[in-house]
Amino acid sequence: MFQNNPLLAQLKKNLHAQTPRVEGIVKSTERGFGFLEIDPQKSYFIPPKNMKKVMHGDKVIALLKIEKDREIVEPEKLIEPFLNRFVGKIEKKDDRLFIIPDYPFLKDLIICKPNKNCTNIFQSGDWAVAKLIKHKLKGDNFFYAELIEKIVQKDHPLTPWWVTLSRHNLDKNEPLVEKKDLLIKENYPRKDLTDLDFITIDNVNTKDIDDALFIKDLSNGELCLTVAIADPTAYIKHGSKLDIVASKRGFTNYLPGFNIPMLPRILSEDICSLNPNERRPVLACQITILKDGNISKKIHFFLAWIKSKSKLSYENVSDWLEKSGTWKPKKKSIEEQILLLYRLCLLRIKWREKNAVLFKDSLEYRFHLSDAGKVIDVFIEKRRIAHKIIEEAMIISNMSAASFLSSNIGFGIYNVHTGFDLINAENVVAFLKNYNLNFTVQEITTLRGFCNLRRVLNILSNNYIDSRIRRFQSFGDFSIVPGPHFALGFAEYATWTSPIRKYSDMINHRLLKAIINNEKPIKPSEDIKLKISEQRRRNRMSERDVSDWLYTILLQKKQYRNNKFKAEIIDISRSGLRARLVENGANVFIPGTFLHPIREQLIFNQDIGKVFVKGVVQYQVSDLIEVTLYDIRLETRSIIAKPEH
Repeated sequence: MFQNNPLLAQLKKNLHAQTPRVEGIVKSTERGFGFLEIDPQKSYFIPPKNMKKVMHGDKVIALLKIEKDREIVEPEKLIEPFLNRFVGKIEKKDDRLFIIPDYPFLKDLIICKPNKNCTNIFQSGDWAVAKLIKHKLKGDNFFYAELIEKIVQKDHPLTPWWVTLSRHNLDKNEPLVEKKDLLIKENYPRKDLTDLDFITIDNVNTKDIDDALFIKDLSNGELCLTVAIADPTAYIKHGSKLDIVASKRGFTNYLPGFNIPMLPRILSEDICSLNPNERRPVLACQITILKDGNISKKIHFFLAWIKSKSKLSYENVSDWLEKSGTWKPKKKSIEEQILLLYRLCLLRIKWREKNAVLFKDSLEYRFHLSDAGKVIDVFIEKRRIAHKIIEEAMIISNMSAASFLSSNIGFGIYNVHTGFDLINAENVVAFLKNYNLNFTVQEITTLRGFCNLRRVLNILSNNYIDSRIRRFQSFGDFSIVPGPHFALGFAEYATWTSPIRKYSDMINHRLLKAIINNEKPIKPSEDIKLKISEQRRRNRMSERDVSDWLYTILLQKKQYRNNKFKAEIIDISRSGLRARLVENGANVFIPGTFLHPIREQLIFNQDIGKVFVKGVVQYQVSDLIEVTLYDIRLETRSIIAKPEH
């Protein structure tokens, strides 16, 4: 009687329309159920039966229901799948292919087969790039993927690198080069500076040397610094094939063990590189530094030829200045150059201490790998005095370039940092009051006020306060027009000193040359700025991912079992602590169950970076704690640690 009843159908439709719906991101668990995260504070339970239609990370609209007096959700509509193009590991069963996506919460096999353009043969354990074609929430009966290409075969020693680069869709090889790309395309007049004692200071194994320095004492307490920068734009015309390739890559991608260059190695490591005793074309800048450390307004950019007289290393120069080790400069003139650069460095550090922002010395970690790509160890590298000498010279150069571009054409590729937005500035002021540090929003949103805040924090030297303030800061960005860089403490900043490695610096080279040669400069587009920003983000993620992979391989070795490590807490999550091992830089996770046995007595406050047990602060960001390694999961590249109570 009720079959095909239009009134009943309308009633069902009305009830369905009245059912509340929520939108969020699916978060799965190892126990089959999941949660729909609406925002960081609100989530709804997804029962195991409803999880079968979705994957971790899917953005969905779901029906909100009451089941057994509990709010649950049933995914109804897919807004955006988590998987689209992805990488994964192949499993072969009865001549059928399956792929397991390489993501921590995706463990189910997905049916797959090569698409029509893929001619690779796949075996179990191989890695591949795939594309999700069918999704259950779209009405399909099963998840299904097409294989696009094979990345690497099972157990290949370079798997961490090739899989990571494929995941982020980054190049694996250097660009191709044609003979015509190796010839200078310009005939601008260049000043001959080949007789001057230019020197380079880099890591021992650096091949792409892009900066050389010459300094002169003007005898009135002032110093004249000439910075010579390798000139790849002399070989690469704007809009040429190689220029387009460089613009797409954006940067040389530095990964543990090796790099993938932005330019062909024959250019970046030979023809353009400022190798010792080789005549090279450069873009140069002459800058006078006054007695008080200020930079003179007379900045002179010009084209030149130079011949570096000595390739020096950070280690040797630092040892010599610190009066340790056996190395010493081969010539008196090189010795004089080092001492004058040292004097300049100290002068500028003193100036920046009063007028800008000083960097905190931080540890850097470098993997020691065998020729076959096996992880042997991790070295700690500290910023020594020779690093600071080059750093100060490059900062002077980039400040000068920004000023030169602004006063002549008013545009370029500028590095900008806006400090705090209004809401975060209010949060900072409120937070600092707890420590009797009184600032106003108006004060810390100005460049001078921000610099003053950073100087106060440096003097205070409280790592917890410092970490909280950094959390409120905005991210650095690129801008076509001049703007301040709060984190450095400068009114404007534009890099041009690494054109072999950074496309943004190549753009600035062309603009500087246009000014020098009275030509019409081509204004960079917002599009190129966004492309460079995105490429920088992907490169950084690839470096982090390879590092995480190598750490899990390294720490599985016997000598690290049962070891106690000092670890610095770097973040508080919803369910535990994230920490960094001081000895080697590995990131570890400490679950809440290891901190206190009764979950209800634990509160993880991400906003203030503290963990409370029974209402008392037990841990906070920046604390140093002792941990042992509990579990190392190679498949998810995660290291679980346990605190030593």
